Amino acid sequence: MNNTLEITELTKTYPNGIQALNSVSLRLSNGMFGLLGPNGAGKSTLMKTLAGLQAADSGRIMFNGIDLAEHPDYIKKQLGFLPQDFGVYPKVSAYDLLMHLAVLKGLTNAQARKEQVLSLLDKVNLYAFRHKEVHTFSGGMRQRFGIAQALLGNPQLVIVDEPTAGLDPEERNRFNDFLAEIGEDIIVILSTHLVEDVKNLCTQMAIMNHGTVLAMGAPTDFLQAMKGRLWEKTIARKERAAYESQYRVLSSQLTRGQLSLHIESEENPQNGFSPLAPNLEDVYFSYLKKSAHVSAATL
Repeated sequence: MNNTLEITELTKTYPNGIQALNSVSLRLSNGMFGLLGPNGAGKSTLMKTLAGLQAADSGRIMFNGIDLAEHPDYIKKQLGFLPQDFGVYPKVSAYDLLMHLAVLKGLTNAQARKEQVLSLLDKVNLYAFRHKEVHTFSGGMRQRFGIAQALLGNPQLVIVDEPTAGLDPEERNRFNDFLAEIGEDIIVILSTHLVEDVKNLCTQMAIMNHGTVLAMGAPTDFLQAMKGRLWEKTIARKERAAYESQYRVLSSQLTRGQLSLHIESEENPQNGFSPLAPNLEDVYFSYLKKSAHVSAATL
């Protein structure tokens, strides 16, 4: 099934005056979609709104041609959601908790429910731990349990919010491999501030900041557009302020007391800079810098 999610002019302002979403518009189809942005960019607000946990002030969300404002129950049958922080009941095993959640998800046939729960525990490599209490799981095991509960009922849209935060590199790689596998036939939205996760997993992405979508497209297209505009130079740490006042510095990395500067420039800046092939992190910082500059200019 070819799924389509259309988000049009979505806005949300909280009672404290913070505008979390500012006319957000996105169009997604099957595959892994990366939503990249710093903390406070509006990613979690967008995820909660898509999941029906809160209402937008204005705008429209259409999933497979159905307006979710008019048919809010439709998305519940199609959605799997792994929030950034999810609680679990103490003294309840992984099997029993998944069975309970499956009932809440509407899986009424007892035999089919049992088969799906055991199948999902096997898929996320938790079958051997199915009788173990979930609150005793490691961080990686809890995230794998989280994705298992998100996949109950065979959803066509899966949302995962900062799924690899706190995982060690091995757990992160294993979790990302699983996300990539399930993302072949459904829409999976990966909301994160970790550029590497988007680079490794997603064929389409959007960059958000201050509640606004700054850019959307394929990671390869972003990299191509930045080609020839990135330059590198190693300087002493004490020289950083001087270079920041003169150049558009995107990032810097400290190695043995020396700073490796990445700057963006349409033309060769000379002064000892060397051309550098951009990576997705450079693209990300470039858009965030532009966003900060625009925000400062409007104050």
